[in-house]
Amino acid sequence: MTALGNVSGTLGEAIVNYAAAAPRFSKEEIKARIMRSALQSISYGTVVLRSHLDFHVKHGKDVAMRTIEAALEVKEELKPYAELQLFPLLPYFELSEAALDTAEESVAMGVTGLGGAPHLSPNPEPDIDRLFALADKLGCPVDLHTDESDDPNQRTAIHIARRAMEYGWRGKVTAGHLCSLAAMKDEDAAMIIGLMAEAGMGAVTLPGANLYLQGRHDAFPVRRGVTRVKELLAAGIPLAAASDNMHDPFHPFGRGDLLLIGLVTAYAAHMGSPAEMREVLRMITEYPARVTGADDYGILPGNPAHFVALDARTPEELLTMLPERRWVWRGGTCLKAAPAKEKWSSALLQGYWEDSCERVDFVQKRALTL
Repeated sequence: MTALGNVSGTLGEAIVNYAAAAPRFSKEEIKARIMRSALQSISYGTVVLRSHLDFHVKHGKDVAMRTIEAALEVKEELKPYAELQLFPLLPYFELSEAALDTAEESVAMGVTGLGGAPHLSPNPEPDIDRLFALADKLGCPVDLHTDESDDPNQRTAIHIARRAMEYGWRGKVTAGHLCSLAAMKDEDAAMIIGLMAEAGMGAVTLPGANLYLQGRHDAFPVRRGVTRVKELLAAGIPLAAASDNMHDPFHPFGRGDLLLIGLVTAYAAHMGSPAEMREVLRMITEYPARVTGADDYGILPGNPAHFVALDARTPEELLTMLPERRWVWRGGTCLKAAPAKEKWSSALLQGYWEDSCERVDFVQKRALTL
């Protein structure tokens, strides 16, 4: 998908290039890409995946629906192995009645909720109101790209939070990106974060894509676009760290590995103390579970046996070594077993390695506790 190109590396060019190419994608190609991305993510230990779906109604209903149909087929085929939560990304330049009708049809077909990117709309507040009204009618959650911009005046999060409070939707509204929070004054950001916390919203930071796309129009110093991670966490907002796009004009990298995303988050948000590393791990485990509505999450009697075993002994080792050896379990079934441990070809070097591992602090023989 990177063949579509993004010469400027900007969000704007990525949107234009991808939208222009969308009518050419067959349902079979879309399905294959969804399946590959899902399996890649599962292989690294993610068994609940939430994704927005392209919804280019302006090219015709058939263009939008082929993505919906392909995603729903993958969701059904992978049902024994993972949960796919699907949110059509409602048109952000013009939210027409036809788009709303098609979105309603997609929910009836089985998608999870409604998505959107209202900060890109010329009339964001009315569009947010219409989206919330439809979600209320359908009884489904809302997950929005929110203020993905270096412009400190992009503040649709305020209206989203107020609508969430109006509807009483604690735990049903998620805001992703929130890049503009990093560009505005501390007091303005604190006000918005306070509203989000009061509304019971969840949030998602997508540091890989934001570091890649944001700040492209800046001379030095360059804004990097990652939201105010520490402030959101301090406000008690469940903040997940996630991949966003993979291998496309929006983000040419990524492999669906949340542990890698955790490391990128730690770098971007300056989270390197022992306590902060454990918080980063919560951002790829506990907090996403809250955002996705998992009421039975955690190692407790009666909960599903969904877990990942990794070849590491502490959070420090996890984020330092990013171990490839992982055992992925869902519902008591092993989906992927780690290969045999790699060894040095020299027995002497292997001995040195094993001895050093026993002596290095971050591999002390103690349980990993968050």
